[in-house]
Amino acid sequence: MNKFLNGLKAFIRDEEGATATEYAVMLALIIVIALGAISALGTKVSSTFADIEAAMP
Repeated sequence: MNKFLNGLKAFIRDEEGATATEYAVMLALIIVIALGAISALGTKVSSTFADIEAAMP
């Protein structure tokens, strides 16, 4: 029983899993922000090229 409790205490003190989870959440947030920025920028660029095309003789 003592060995089990020592193992449980070591598991609770171990922070590697929490760190990996934090990195995964940060990565997901960065990806969502990047996709939003790319989408907004893509629409703007497409509209700019359409304006340039319309202005050409």
